[in-house]
Amino acid sequence: MRVYISIDMEGVAGIATMDQVVRGGHGYPRAQHLMTGEANAAIAGAFAGGATEVTINDSHGTMDNLIHEDLDPRARIIFGKPKVDCMAEGIDKDHDVALFIGYHAAAGGPGVIAHTYSSLFNEVRVNGRAVSEADVNALQAAAVGVPVALLTGDDVICAAISETLPGIETVTVKEAHGYNAADSMSPSEARRLITEAATKAVAGASTLAVTDVPATIEVSIDMPNISAAEHAEMIPTAERTAIRTVQVVAHSPREAVNFITACYQFAAASMHAMLPLINR
Repeated sequence: MRVYISIDMEGVAGIATMDQVVRGGHGYPRAQHLMTGEANAAIAGAFAGGATEVTINDSHGTMDNLIHEDLDPRARIIFGKPKVDCMAEGIDKDHDVALFIGYHAAAGGPGVIAHTYSSLFNEVRVNGRAVSEADVNALQAAAVGVPVALLTGDDVICAAISETLPGIETVTVKEAHGYNAADSMSPSEARRLITEAATKAVAGASTLAVTDVPATIEVSIDMPNISAAEHAEMIPTAERTAIRTVQVVAHSPREAVNFITACYQFAAASMHAMLPLINR
């Protein structure tokens, strides 16, 4: 039984502020420990549920956040960026099940540090529906025939994913009280629940259905400003559908993610270029 884990940071218990999730913040080292703790909880549960091999992909920010020397030595870790499959890097048809740990809600709605791939995107839609990173990563998993059995995070993302992936196990480790505010359970209790849920999820993986992958995936992104949209429009096959919105019709989840990643770079560059004006 081969288990794949994608772990983010914003949905981890005890984390809610930008100071924690951005490298260089005073709270970031503490957040690394919290993230690594939940990673180990999921790994332990996966092995208890029957895993013979576990791969974990560091999926937050710089994608080099987990404290490697503290990580369960039974797992292999994928880290660093850029990665062609981003938060789903390394998943393949030989994996039996995927677990999403520390995930957060979608851009444009409520939830702790809610965003979709970039805090600069106002909203990301797939085939007309606003999506979270979990939705897109589930499509990437489905493209290679792997079901998603577990997601952990705040109450907003857990409720949302239960609607789009019926039957998935969820662990709500905190309740959103705002973009940078949460009512969180203790890290130790969150880890206990994650281990229990991962054990159950992996043990029952054979009963899960794989998400359907649409033949075409229409991705629309509301960019932070006009300049970012103008640059993103230069991506081959991209279309400007509104003053700050760009769209592409992708033929695979990987194409969709590659478009999102490229738009992120244009959004970041445009905001950096505006800093002299903002700071005047």
